[in-house]
Amino acid sequence: MPKFKATAYIRLSYTDDHSKESDSVDNQRKLIENFVSQNPDIEIVCEKIDDGYSGIIFDRPAFKEMMQLVTDGSINCVIVKDLSRLGREYIETGRYLRRIFPTYGVRFIAITDNIDTAHENGSDDLTVSVKNIMNEAYCRDISIKTRTALEVKRRNGDFVGAFTVYGYMRSEENKNQLVPDPYASRVVQDIFRMRLDGSSASKIASELNRLGILSPLAYKKNNGLPYAKKGYADKDNCKWSATTIIRILQDEIYTGTLVQGKQGTPHYKIKQMEQRPSSEWIRVPNAHEALVQKQDFELVQHISNLDTRTAPQKDSVYLFSGVLICGCCGGRMTRKTNRSNGKEYHYYYCPTGKKNGCGHAVMLKEDNLIECVRENLKAYIDNVVSLDALLQGIDQETINQTMVKEYTDHITDNERRLEQTLEFKARLYENLVSGALTREEYASYKANYTRQAEQIRASIQALKNKLNDVLENKSERNRWISHFTEFSSLETLDRKAIVHFIKSIRVVGKKELDITFNFQDEYKKAVQLLRQAQQRKAG
Repeated sequence: MPKFKATAYIRLSYTDDHSKESDSVDNQRKLIENFVSQNPDIEIVCEKIDDGYSGIIFDRPAFKEMMQLVTDGSINCVIVKDLSRLGREYIETGRYLRRIFPTYGVRFIAITDNIDTAHENGSDDLTVSVKNIMNEAYCRDISIKTRTALEVKRRNGDFVGAFTVYGYMRSEENKNQLVPDPYASRVVQDIFRMRLDGSSASKIASELNRLGILSPLAYKKNNGLPYAKKGYADKDNCKWSATTIIRILQDEIYTGTLVQGKQGTPHYKIKQMEQRPSSEWIRVPNAHEALVQKQDFELVQHISNLDTRTAPQKDSVYLFSGVLICGCCGGRMTRKTNRSNGKEYHYYYCPTGKKNGCGHAVMLKEDNLIECVRENLKAYIDNVVSLDALLQGIDQETINQTMVKEYTDHITDNERRLEQTLEFKARLYENLVSGALTREEYASYKANYTRQAEQIRASIQALKNKLNDVLENKSERNRWISHFTEFSSLETLDRKAIVHFIKSIRVVGKKELDITFNFQDEYKKAVQLLRQAQQRKAG
């Protein structure tokens, strides 16, 4: 009697209960070997193991290898511990049992479920169907529980990612807490510092490569840290690049805000990850120690929006790159170099020209522009530093009371708007039923009101966080002023000072500039608080 040439198929999922010894790879193997020893008509010719793969999908490497042996005719029997080892998806598992295996004349055996397709009473359709449904229900239940648990952890500020971002490591005391990596965190801080000093992303990458500093991927590989195994990670020569630098500069995690849930699967049966809209990301401020101040991070984002093309033959951008605007057409002005008698003269002009509707004929000499901007900026810095000195003399409790009232009023107004938006949304269905709205209009209005409600809720939460900071004396009310103290003795205008304090310079004429400074709203609010506090004190 010819023997069945069998494959022992073993699968263990990450979601399986590993406390059950019977589910381990070793015990599945022993169970199958014991079964074969009692059935002399079966011969094990190979073993296929999928360790760490869910049964809800069939795109598993060892399973595909086994099916290749089936189609090649190398095996005609498949043995598993139980039906769930083959798969937990009801329809696909049934397709293999009722169509694919019979087509190739393959005998299927699930030992503990007492299923053997070689015997008529060993493969009862009803029994198999019920078991398949139960296996799929189990997988769905595990998926829901896992998703819920991860969601709770994310909202509590626990890090649940597989790989830590460059600059951080897992805490030894709490694996869900991020702490600065002693070496990599300093590199991240240097990257932000160089960007604020005017270096382009390409220049920063070149400098790090020149110094022999390992790129994030190379650093993780060299230190035996976990990292993603696909895409760029497969390259042997993984050096710093402008793309890597830009990703670091745009990552909010370095401000202490933990951002998670950027990707996810739409359904437990679909394992392909998809990007989620930023509105669905979970952000938890102050979840870990910040490597970069919030204002420095925001300033870097502001710089990224400027025209920061590197100057020819140089490693940094021009002094006024991206901030100098034509007062006529609003276009960005261009730096021009004229040479005469061995000397260079630098000017700024609007390249739009009269043909394209710009009548601005101003040619602004760079030396004059630098001196004018330096004087105005110096005066602005002096005013802020003087304001800081006055604020130090005001009773903090008095100022806090003013801020509490301001935030409370804003919260009340937003809550009223939220209630009104939800009320409008609730009335939509009535208008649909009455015929006042079509289905398309109903869907459009509903989506719009939902979006508005989410935005208002986010504003309310942000205001409540600020209110709590004031009540707990953690307010960053005047932290913006700390930027000015560093430049209080400004004598020479440089790129760092410009990107810190100037939003735009509008050239109205050769002797007329309209400068918009950063922190103007904070400055006005601080002046208002000072006046209110002084009035209370006088009254």
